[in-house]
Amino acid sequence: MATNKSPANRFLGYLESRKNLTGSACGIAGLGLTFAGVAGVYWPVVVAGLYGAGALVAPPERPPLPDFPDPSAQLDGIREDFGKLRAYLADVELPPAAAGRLTELTELLTALLDPGWVAEILARDPEGVHALSRAVRTDVPEAVDTFVRTRWWARLAPGTEAPERHLERQLGLLHEEAEALAAGLRETEARRQESHTRYLEDRA
Repeated sequence: MATNKSPANRFLGYLESRKNLTGSACGIAGLGLTFAGVAGVYWPVVVAGLYGAGALVAPPERPPLPDFPDPSAQLDGIREDFGKLRAYLADVELPPAAAGRLTELTELLTALLDPGWVAEILARDPEGVHALSRAVRTDVPEAVDTFVRTRWWARLAPGTEAPERHLERQLGLLHEEAEALAAGLRETEARRQESHTRYLEDRA
């Protein structure tokens, strides 16, 4: 089977290129001059010359834009991974204070990922999508897993700072980041509403 770099595909690609199309248009103009009697017996040279000139002055081909994934599809993947994270967290036993912080955080992440107008605004914010992905796929699971492992070692070194304190602070910081993301989305929607109001006022 022919590949994209096969001679046949390269030839077909050239037929559709701007160089060939521009050169062909100039060559057709040369044929028009021939039929008008201007080119005379040198019409093959005139047609070939005009074709070559057209191919030279044709604008260069533009490379195709990269096919980036749809942000909405990225959010679908984050939702799926968030479901896995919640299933993991359900099996982890945490101290009451840390468990409360974690519940607040997961509720906020759930609201941000819930399909609807919030997700629609979030899908237009690549940095927000990245921050949410990082929280779900890296920050929260690593914080909880580190606590689970450190808690065992803390038993061998009494007197050190309790690992649950670190976990509480980490979950608090992650909650602040998620709140900042939600606040940014609210501001975006508010600006959008103000812009639409001004548009209606100007139209009136």
